[in-house]
Amino acid sequence: MKIEIIPYQADYKKDFVQLNIAWLEEFFEVEPIDKEVLNHCEESILANGGFIFFTKSGKSVLGTYAFIKVEPQVFELTKMAVDKNYRGQGIGQLMLAHAVAFAEKHHWKKLVLYSNTRLENAIYLYRKSGFIEVPLEKDCVYKRGNIKMELVF
Repeated sequence: MKIEIIPYQADYKKDFVQLNIAWLEEFFEVEPIDKEVLNHCEESILANGGFIFFTKSGKSVLGTYAFIKVEPQVFELTKMAVDKNYRGQGIGQLMLAHAVAFAEKHHWKKLVLYSNTRLENAIYLYRKSGFIEVPLEKDCVYKRGNIKMELVF
């Protein structure tokens, strides 16, 4: 299976929303902040200097992830989801490697992410990629977030 990672295209907005909603409903719940960011991704992510990527094979979208600009040269890695039918095939690891390489190429200072320790495989991949745990804000934007990690370049 030939896999490619492509930047945001409006034709795939529905995939961005559907993959993330499916993942959130499977493991947690869709929070108001998720609905806002997903349904208005062009305004809330792209227009503010962020990025969205899709992992594809042929015409099928297998996964997606985004960067939300936090401050100059600091981005939140977020909205990473893989189609349930393609999990366990290294797609998440491929997207994470792409995310880190993209950040390095653009000379960003830092990537941050929020997750949940229940997602052991994801936490393992983040640590393997160099992310370290840092203190979580008391007013974390995500109710499900119980761990904050960062990768400093």
